[in-house]
Amino acid sequence: MDINIDIPFRLNFNNLDGDTQEKLMEQSKIEVEIKFGSEMKIYAQENHLDYQEILEEEAIKNLYNYQFMFTI
Repeated sequence: MDINIDIPFRLNFNNLDGDTQEKLMEQSKIEVEIKFGSEMKIYAQENHLDYQEILEEEAIKNLYNYQFMFTI
């Protein structure tokens, strides 16, 4: 299943609080887990790494693929 976000995230420049950032991070984690979850779990087990840390790092990288549209 491929997730493709064609519509940019619309953010109010004045609303970049922690809740908004957390919401974007959770969305990114869900996308990464859907796309690569099984491979990351295997990688974490084989290399004795924490799966949640890997998921967090990949979710941060995934945020760079988002298109943001800011309203001032």
